Amino acid sequence: MDNSRLDQLLNFYAKDDSDPFIIFAIAKEYERQENLPKALEYYTMLKRDHADYSGTYFHLAQLYADLEDTENALEVYNTGIQIAEKQGDIHALSELKNAKLNFELENGL
Repeated sequence: MDNSRLDQLLNFYAKDDSDPFIIFAIAKEYERQENLPKALEYYTMLKRDHADYSGTYFHLAQLYADLEDTENALEVYNTGIQIAEKQGDIHALSELKNAKLNFELENGL
């Protein structure tokens, strides 16, 4: 497994741990490497420390769905929808609403 990209992102994070995009990129890289516990760690950190970073919610909810954690997936979809509405982020809002609807249909909710 090539960790050079992840190592580079972690170095960026060590220099500036307040940039939500770097945290997001680390979470995505861990997810790409199928290290779901570490991806979850960085997504939840992002949600906690940068709640208005709307890009978090779709990916975190999808991860919870993949982990079959229905309760957390729904909570994250709902929170993300509220944030996207508040920000007027039509793209994120549409993406979250569609993903939530598909999730509910797939899980008989």
